[in-house]
Amino acid sequence: MYFDWTYLLVIVGLALSLLASAKVKSTYSKYAKVRSMSGMTGAQAAERILHANGLYDVSVESVEGELTDHYDPSEKVVRLSESVYGKSSVAAVGVAAHECGHAIQHANAYLPLKFRTAIVPAANIGAKIAWPLILIGMILGSSSSRFLITLGIIMFSLSVLFQFVTLPVEINASRRAVNALSQMGILYGEEVNGTKKVLSAAALTYVAAAASAALQLLRLILLFGRRND
Repeated sequence: MYFDWTYLLVIVGLALSLLASAKVKSTYSKYAKVRSMSGMTGAQAAERILHANGLYDVSVESVEGELTDHYDPSEKVVRLSESVYGKSSVAAVGVAAHECGHAIQHANAYLPLKFRTAIVPAANIGAKIAWPLILIGMILGSSSSRFLITLGIIMFSLSVLFQFVTLPVEINASRRAVNALSQMGILYGEEVNGTKKVLSAAALTYVAAAASAALQLLRLILLFGRRND
């Protein structure tokens, strides 16, 4: 029986994603139990950081879910999950500060963020139609199959590019968050180190996502080359 070794690439990518997810959940859970000495909630810390950077037009809102925190540039809103918005833990304050980092990036026209925003439409389209194109091409098995598969791989590569562009954006937002929390006295000493661990664990999920996407793309390229042979 023939064994397609390229499945190993998918398995490695899945393993990386699962490990990264487990790491961020365990680290967040640990520091979610550590109350910050300042007593500030995630929402209060976010507002203080935003105002300190002159961003009075960015609001802070609560959103349902766990680890659903994000910054919405279209509405200029920092949305914090319930476990972050009203909590004063080291983890909550760190996550809130990270999302403020994105708001500051937006205000300062941070180039990697602008590039990521610009490719979002293409990446979304690529993610939606890549596999259908590849599957149709494989089913047809005609002269047009090579074109459809190639087009599908190109579309998929756009979503892979988005994953890699996301990395510097997220890392920079975390760096801004840690600096703000430390310099503004929102967190102290070991609390800052705790926040670094939370944000570093979160960053691993983006690294794992990028690696997994790249491995998927490599597998497609290898399989396509094999078909041509």
